[in-house]
Amino acid sequence: MLIISEELARRLVSVEDAIGAVEQTFAAMARNEARNYPVVREVVGYQDAVFGVKTGADVSAPFLGLKAGGYWPHNMSRGLTNHQSATLLFDPETGRASALVSANYLTGVRTGAASAIATKYLARPDAQTLGIIGTGAQSAYQLRATVAVRPIRSVVAWDPSPDNLERFGTIVRELGLGYEPKAEREAVAGAADVLITVTPSQQALVERGWVRPGTHISAMGADTKGKQELDPALVAAAAIFVDETAQSITIGECQHAYGAGLIGETDIRGSLGSVVVGAIEGRRGADEITLFDGTGVALQDLVVAELAVRRATEQGLGVNADY
Repeated sequence: MLIISEELARRLVSVEDAIGAVEQTFAAMARNEARNYPVVREVVGYQDAVFGVKTGADVSAPFLGLKAGGYWPHNMSRGLTNHQSATLLFDPETGRASALVSANYLTGVRTGAASAIATKYLARPDAQTLGIIGTGAQSAYQLRATVAVRPIRSVVAWDPSPDNLERFGTIVRELGLGYEPKAEREAVAGAADVLITVTPSQQALVERGWVRPGTHISAMGADTKGKQELDPALVAAAAIFVDETAQSITIGECQHAYGAGLIGETDIRGSLGSVVVGAIEGRRGADEITLFDGTGVALQDLVVAELAVRRATEQGLGVNADY
């Protein structure tokens, strides 16, 4: 078994690499060559943690495996990131475990990649202002991935933590972009051409009336029952695209509008992968509000882990362990 550390994973897979890999796996999902299996995600009952297992397989690559991990909200005081996870890959020919890959960085970068792919295909071509609601650890991945697909000139952001806003601002300015931290979420939503929400919130943070026509929204925070970042009326008013419909209406941002009867499955325009392969239309006009409900699927994790393993093997890196 090949073991890839957190530090090595960072060296092997860039933001741009992740965007290319995740886009390919979205396309494979749309062609029914790749499938995510049902998610297990539960409250642990210890340390206020949430733990889950996501699994899937892509028979066109081929690869299969699982990512296990979750959210430990008190980790920052221990000098650790709140999200902790690892990916286990299996040999698709034999079913034998073949690689163990640290997935903290890779989870961050694949989440940024998924959002960026949505921006690439759904945002207006002239989008220049990025709005971020939530400037914790994931915001840097979102920023770097977005600027890889759109000519962003300025960034506006909100977070309840002034320290988070200051740290994020340093990263924005290092990229040569204008930066305005905002005291109110409404100001961020109203200024954004591309709006990314990336928080653990369990209540709506963005109201319907705050968002301008033509805005693209990537809602990336809701991945568990009860989580919520958007007003259900905003979700219902948008052209909705998802990574996977079943997850979106049960654990994603769409769960609340769906549960309230504001949308049905037929109101979801389709998967982002279907847009990527040209099977369905994306944005239909300059004034349309588009929404990507990014719940995070196993195949996103597996494809970036498989890329890391492939590159480590080619370069003779990583640790081989018999078992």
